[in-house]
Amino acid sequence: MINDFPPALILIAGALLVPLFRGKARNIFVILLPALGFYVVHSLVPGQSWHVNFLGFDLTLLRVDRLSKVFGYIFTLNAFAAFLYAYYLKDSAQHMAALIYIGCSLGVVFSGDLVTLYLFWEGMAVASAFLILARKTPKAQAAGFRYILVHIFGGLCLLAGILIYIQSTGTVEFGSIGEHNLGSHLILIGFLLNAAAPPLSAWLPDAYPEATVTGGVILSAYTTKTAVYTLVRGFPGWEILIVIGCIMTIYGIIYALLENDMRRILAYSIINQVGFMITGVGIGTAMSLNGSVAHAFCHIIYKALLWMSAGSVLYMTGKSKCTELGGLYKTMPWTLLFGAVGALSISAFPATSGFTSKSLIIEGAVHQHLAWVWLVLEIASAGVFLHAGIKFPYFVFFAKDRGLRPGEGPKSMLAAMAFMSFLCLFLGIYPKPLYEILPYEVHYQAYNFVHVVSQLQLLMFSALVFFLFLPMLKRTETISIDTDWFYRKGSSVLYPIIDRGLNGINAAFDRFFVKGIASGLSEISKDLVARAILLPMITLWIISGSRGKRLELKKVKLYNDVMKGTLPIGIGAGIAAFFMSLLFFLTRSVR
Repeated sequence: MINDFPPALILIAGALLVPLFRGKARNIFVILLPALGFYVVHSLVPGQSWHVNFLGFDLTLLRVDRLSKVFGYIFTLNAFAAFLYAYYLKDSAQHMAALIYIGCSLGVVFSGDLVTLYLFWEGMAVASAFLILARKTPKAQAAGFRYILVHIFGGLCLLAGILIYIQSTGTVEFGSIGEHNLGSHLILIGFLLNAAAPPLSAWLPDAYPEATVTGGVILSAYTTKTAVYTLVRGFPGWEILIVIGCIMTIYGIIYALLENDMRRILAYSIINQVGFMITGVGIGTAMSLNGSVAHAFCHIIYKALLWMSAGSVLYMTGKSKCTELGGLYKTMPWTLLFGAVGALSISAFPATSGFTSKSLIIEGAVHQHLAWVWLVLEIASAGVFLHAGIKFPYFVFFAKDRGLRPGEGPKSMLAAMAFMSFLCLFLGIYPKPLYEILPYEVHYQAYNFVHVVSQLQLLMFSALVFFLFLPMLKRTETISIDTDWFYRKGSSVLYPIIDRGLNGINAAFDRFFVKGIASGLSEISKDLVARAILLPMITLWIISGSRGKRLELKKVKLYNDVMKGTLPIGIGAGIAAFFMSLLFFLTRSVR
């Protein structure tokens, strides 16, 4: 039974039980749920099960293969660390939202059809919004509202694409989509929005930094990585993804270098790193797809570690801007150490997990003779070390001492960071366990003399650039304007246009149709029968010699009789005879 049980149901059902627990028992319960989920994922056997018939289509709630299992492993593993990190938390609502969010992410990964995927996809959007709103600040409320609106748009694109795709293909199965048509393009847009591909990316740095301390850690792992999973599953080899991915790698670096807020730096860094994965999907070879999956796996670990480090600083100081931080190495040495491991891992430093995963994607570009892609990825790798490898720890823990002496965070935070740091180093030194669970067989050795030396040269050059241009990189109290400006500020212009334009059209139609034509027809219909009867009768009376007052009295009397529903028998019979004759004539004409 356990070898074909959907892991998503464990976390979603567990979320509903959270209110039954109190205190430490509740926190232990939410830690054990993803641990059980990890065991279930490990026990799953390849194949499909849990079929449901829906409107004539066979839906598959559980599709197990190597691709789904590797994402299942990391999703549950990260959830375990995140809930360990959140052991201090007493908010049941956050635990419930997080469990449902992670459960829906697992639902997406193991769904075998587009309809099931869509239902879990929307569940993710709803549950994740609560992790932003739970911070209960004005900024969080506004960011959460924008987050919901953006994901409603993405969900509608995805739904429209799915409906068109099903109509054109006659199947709901989710696999490699080879056709280039409106349906597949809308599905791709829906996936890319969750992947935070520009210009549909501003929701991420707008919303994630406003989430709760724990919410930021959890959000960093799932929405964008489920999008990577769907792209690997549905759009391998689509060359447009190479271009989009390369743009993302540079886009994320530029904005991360401009940022002053440490959690916004990490948010833009997500865009940069997901760009590497999408590029690998676009290349579409076994090596590059392995690279995308492996990098997603490792990225979840080291990015969560970085968000844990930043979250610990925010939790202890209440501050998030680089201009308000500095000198924390004196009282938060363990947080610094663990954050440094994450910073080195995201920079692909040898002996860390980023080195053994990112190189698969770059090597995939080399094997396909994509020189310009290789060059962009190498430049982006150098840029990652600038903003996340050096800038984040330097300005938060060193730089100018602001006199803050907060001390280390709760022990559960340090334990979670130690666990994730161990994984970063273990997979960096010994990547074989990761390589063995990837979708395709791996024929690659990350540790060779040329690769190690060239990577060290690249990183040392980036470090030299950082310190040479340090005066230019010092942050000030500034705000970076991204494409979210269009729906933050542009909405104030757009709303009056829509309000006056659409409401003006609505008012005009109301005057013309409702108050004009409809009202007139309503008025006429009140005595339409009476008028229809009066017309032939008046003609008959005039012919028979009725004039003046006598005619007027007959008209008034007949009108009143008709409106009261009383008519002389002769008139009714005459009208009936008239219409029967007309019907007889029309019938004869048709023959």
